[in-house]
Amino acid sequence: MKVLVTGAAGFIGSRLMHALLDGGAEVVGIDSLNDYYDVRLKYARLAALGIAADGFVYGEELRSAKYPSLRFRTLRIEDRDGMERLFAEDGFDIVVNLAAQAGVRYSLENPYAYIESNIAGFVTLLECCRRYPVRHLVYASSSSVYGGNEKVPFSEEDDVNMPVSLYAATKRSDELIARTYARLYKIPSTGLRFFTVYGEWGRPDMAPMLFTRAILDGRPLKVFNYGDMARDFTYVGDIVEGVVRLLDKAPDGDIPTDIFNIGCGHPVQLLDFIRTLETALGRKAVLDMQPMQAGDVPRTYADTSKLARKTGYSPQTDLRAGIGRFVEWYMSDANPLRD
Repeated sequence: MKVLVTGAAGFIGSRLMHALLDGGAEVVGIDSLNDYYDVRLKYARLAALGIAADGFVYGEELRSAKYPSLRFRTLRIEDRDGMERLFAEDGFDIVVNLAAQAGVRYSLENPYAYIESNIAGFVTLLECCRRYPVRHLVYASSSSVYGGNEKVPFSEEDDVNMPVSLYAATKRSDELIARTYARLYKIPSTGLRFFTVYGEWGRPDMAPMLFTRAILDGRPLKVFNYGDMARDFTYVGDIVEGVVRLLDKAPDGDIPTDIFNIGCGHPVQLLDFIRTLETALGRKAVLDMQPMQAGDVPRTYADTSKLARKTGYSPQTDLRAGIGRFVEWYMSDANPLRD
């Protein structure tokens, strides 16, 4: 099985590639290696996969020194010519699209980046799948598509046509575009609505890294909505397991497309999350209570029964265990941003 993973140097993408390679797949990874956050973390994730370089040249293919069946190249998914060449040269059985401009709050500052990567790039990928057919396209959506829904838990059947951020709007657009391509060209596609992913090698703009750094430095944590927030924190290993189990579950029928939540299904109050982090670090946090930020939502809560019915799997890593693994990694030499 040959798999293309986009966003290969990302938090979920790099972890997924380890799982695919350990399972015997041939993998091609691509990533733009943009500087939305510190690229040292992206380079370190790739180095752990055996992809190490003094500098990455755009479009140049590198082979892993650790996994003989892994190749990597720096490539933007919105690069039509580059993506066309990639598909023409390789041909893939499965494509997993994890490339995207991430971050709800950053979408308020730089909206064009979201349109270029999350929508134009996704259409480029779909066009490649149309011209060079694949068995299954799996792509990352987001729990943010549920917006401010008050009905909980969030179900795949809920109305998701009132996003509260541009990031969420682009992810919902991807779901609609994928459905259109499934209807027109019979491209089997599955969208995955991830819920607040955390764990080792996580992004530095997300709460676990931000909070940990602030606690260790003795700086105040910005706690939005005065702490009255809950998140369905989901350990990255559970996310990857859900993705892997769905790869061979390509939808069929007249419109071969589907959508699944992947979340823990146990929302945690933000203040309880901070207390769990304090316990793991052995330090107390200084809290700076702030009002709700634009584009944010008060709670997320995944209904994962559809995933369980389809795969027999439900994410189940306890927050205390997951945070313990994260803190152990954060304090280790493996973390290039520790200092």
